[in-house]
Amino acid sequence: MLLERIYDTDLAQASYFIGCQAKGEAIVVDPRRDLDVYLDIAAKNGMTITAVTETHIHADYLSGTRELAARTGATILVSDEGGPDWTYGSAFDGAVRMKDKHTITLGNITLQAIHTPGHTPEHLSFLVTDGAQADAPGFMLSGDFVFVGDLGRPDLLDEAAGGIDTRFGGAKDIFASLRDRFLTLPDYVQVLPAHGAGSACGKALGAIPTTTVGYERAFAWWSHYLADNDEQGFIDELLNGQPDAHAYFARMKIQNRQGPHVMGTVTGLREYTTAEVASVLDDDSAILIDTRHNSEVHLGTVARSLNVPGPEKAASYGAWVYNPETETRPIILLAATITEAEELRDHLVRVGIDSVTGFVSTLDGLDLVTPMLVSPTELESVDRALLLDVRNRTEFAEGHIPGAKQLSGGRVMWALDQLPHEGTIVTYCQSGVRNSVAASALRREGYDVAELDGSYLGWVAMPGAVPEV
Repeated sequence: MLLERIYDTDLAQASYFIGCQAKGEAIVVDPRRDLDVYLDIAAKNGMTITAVTETHIHADYLSGTRELAARTGATILVSDEGGPDWTYGSAFDGAVRMKDKHTITLGNITLQAIHTPGHTPEHLSFLVTDGAQADAPGFMLSGDFVFVGDLGRPDLLDEAAGGIDTRFGGAKDIFASLRDRFLTLPDYVQVLPAHGAGSACGKALGAIPTTTVGYERAFAWWSHYLADNDEQGFIDELLNGQPDAHAYFARMKIQNRQGPHVMGTVTGLREYTTAEVASVLDDDSAILIDTRHNSEVHLGTVARSLNVPGPEKAASYGAWVYNPETETRPIILLAATITEAEELRDHLVRVGIDSVTGFVSTLDGLDLVTPMLVSPTELESVDRALLLDVRNRTEFAEGHIPGAKQLSGGRVMWALDQLPHEGTIVTYCQSGVRNSVAASALRREGYDVAELDGSYLGWVAMPGAVPEV
């Protein structure tokens, strides 16, 4: 058996390539939309991708299941659990719809779908058996059910999909899934989750790629609640302190259920001259994304450009500031080379931003503006309408600048009705990176924004600064 984990550090997301070397067949679980990594693994190992599946209807990225099937002819398999409200849409009419205990066979390998609701009602985990070595499962692809040291949050349907108090039923379902499905497995079963540290799909995900049933049984924060059959204590701790869910999660949830748009063959990127960029920016027919670090952006950038530093977090930050449901103008990237531009584009398509048409390699010759900054020592004397903390609410609770309002960067552009339309908004995050992203988007919307230089860390380092908690 060939089993490879493909990890996207941008979205802290893992997909899996599992192949039978004897038969030359493979399946991909939870793929992203840029497919070269899966096709390269298949080609390298002389395998054909014959099936593609996913553990659940994802909220944090746009699924590549339909994309990969269209490219390879692979059979799509999706969950048919969770009830009618969580049934995949008509774009999946040709897919195999799986119930609990459905078995996928690839030569000597079997994947058995196990219904493990809680994070979402339709969620499946997959027990993998390598028939050439064993007659029982040795691996569990746990999706967003069990993470290393944590569990998938059950409140996303409330936070991002318009649900009302679904978190309580979801938490009960996770408790039951742990008791009846996970803890009945042998300790040696290796657990391969769909996310790692940095994902907003849980509150305390570990950075180690894998775990085991036995390790989680012995050491996970939730294990003693299960051992004591303390369902209410489990629910209270699971729901407490979950991070903000990014607003774009709602779009991902809907599109992944209906069936994401299939891009097919991607058009090559065009390199623009600065004169061409100036022309399209003048008539507002395109949007420039400045991909530099905020320290460089603060020295001068193009007016109304969006700051999305990349490529490492381009998908995460891009989805904060560009909503393809309401914005149709094409994107031009600032990138030194075509290779860099293509990498940035690949990150953006993972969150459904498919409108990148080209890149420009320099800002030389373009009219630049300097974003307004406020030093920590000047903060109290600035005439401001609002002091806005764009960190996560858990960070805010641990300590913030007195008088600040919290609204996380991933939700700002969906909550403009909470911001004053007149006067200066002073914004900050922890170090300044997230702040620059959110501030650029607010400026593009016409708000008067000043960024706190050095952000929270710069302010708290001042003598006499006393955070509010």
